Amino acid sequence: MALYALIILVAVFFLTSLIGVVTGSNSLIAVPVMFQLGIDPKVAVATNMFGLVFMSIGGTIPFVRQKKMEHDKLSPFVLITVISSTLGALLVGVLSSDSIKLIVSAAMIFVALFTLVRHKTGVSDEVQPGRFALPVTYVLTFILGIYGGLFSGGYVTMLTAVLVGIYGMRYGEAVASTKLINVFSSLIATIVFMWQGLVDYKLGLIIGAAMFAGAYVGAHYATKLNDVWLRRIFLTTVLLLAAKTLYDFI
Repeated sequence: MALYALIILVAVFFLTSLIGVVTGSNSLIAVPVMFQLGIDPKVAVATNMFGLVFMSIGGTIPFVRQKKMEHDKLSPFVLITVISSTLGALLVGVLSSDSIKLIVSAAMIFVALFTLVRHKTGVSDEVQPGRFALPVTYVLTFILGIYGGLFSGGYVTMLTAVLVGIYGMRYGEAVASTKLINVFSSLIATIVFMWQGLVDYKLGLIIGAAMFAGAYVGAHYATKLNDVWLRRIFLTTVLLLAAKTLYDFI
């Protein structure tokens, strides 16, 4: 790979991880850049997933230090995610890129509308989870885990929306929780991709270092933001990504 291409990738992965630690969906930007630089699509997806392990760990550390998550509460989510992400990783190559774009576009628009309509969710204790919130959250976590293992673009964004809008978490806790859950989602998918021989380890370590640094810095500042500002950042990014993915599909 040419030096200029490597510099571009490092910059893109650092910057997207810096913001993506709060919003998710950095893969929707970073992976297409890898495509444009001539990297084989399956290798790009697999190597990006390898880098996401580093990003997730880097993003989790500041939240753990600030005690922003309840580990006992997250154990079932981790187990569900490990199983579903394994299934998702095994499906790479089955879905067309156009199908993935359509699914992500629709999901992003739904997340944006859901966030706008339920404007107090995640920032106020006035909104309480419904009677079936827990089983519905588990089912959606499983479905999203399959997608997370398959591609990951938009996975954390949609999972954050589920934890906030259905499960009843505040934004700060949801952002922190999805970082930890994504450690396991990206790790188990990476193991499957490694077994399939799809990971470019040299490139993966380079972008992984950039993603770790970006996520660590982003999470450090995110722990200092209140739920209202986290919601604003989240919603703005989701609206922009919804427009971008829909435009790309059209």
